[in-house]
Amino acid sequence: MPVALIDTHTHFDVEDFDQDRIELASLASQQGVQALILIGYLAKYFDRLHVVQDQLNQQQNSPVTLLAPGLHPFYIQQHEDHHLLQLDDFLQSNQCVAVGEIGLDTFTAEMKQPEVYQRQKDFFSQQLEIAKQHDLPVLLHIRRAHADSLAILKQHQFKRGGIAHAFGGGIEEAKAFIKLGFKLGINGLVTDPNARRLRTVVQAVGVEHLVLETDCPDMTPICCRVAGEAHTRNTPVNLPAVLDELSILLNMDKQILAEKLWQNTSQCLALDWKYGHARIC
Repeated sequence: MPVALIDTHTHFDVEDFDQDRIELASLASQQGVQALILIGYLAKYFDRLHVVQDQLNQQQNSPVTLLAPGLHPFYIQQHEDHHLLQLDDFLQSNQCVAVGEIGLDTFTAEMKQPEVYQRQKDFFSQQLEIAKQHDLPVLLHIRRAHADSLAILKQHQFKRGGIAHAFGGGIEEAKAFIKLGFKLGINGLVTDPNARRLRTVVQAVGVEHLVLETDCPDMTPICCRVAGEAHTRNTPVNLPAVLDELSILLNMDKQILAEKLWQNTSQCLALDWKYGHARIC
């Protein structure tokens, strides 16, 4: 019997899954994925989050589906100020477990431009305040901007914590986020032997501070990639591959590990769920 898991970060609402979403949800459920979170990134797709949530929660054999809307920093040029009002309205009218994904991203030269980066900071700050107003944790997207992200979290005295999604920093940065109440989101990248920094961080901080995610349709585990494909679509079905790798890295029994990861997720997202008993909120 598969162990029970929660996928804390998916884009399972995107068009990549329109043809086989229900089938994949059923397969994921059979693999032990009892719940998944649909993550927001653009205001124009907020309604789609809700539509897909309803679609999945009406199925008998599907993971419980939760929502976390947000305005992603990588798409900062597409965000407008009134989208922050849309986010606030969506949070008021829908049951959500977090605000995300939000944060800072300096991955490209364009994102590093002072005016673009300042706009990212402004949107990050305003979304932290919205999260505080709704008493919700946040799901962080941070690429090459850990110090500034930590500074903004401290500046806003954000104490609700959440998840540092697809964590890509070093050990000291990991400890700094943990100190602020965040868990580290670990996905298929950890299955890559060349991801030495991430694998070192996982072993250094230990299971107490980790949660699982797929970040589907991206970040496909090595073992799930199809030879010859430039990009193999990731799905929630592949979440157990991340658990398998963590159990090796941490030298832990998979059942014990899964129970601890479930507890971590329930704690940081305020889900009153006993292990293996996900339910529609």
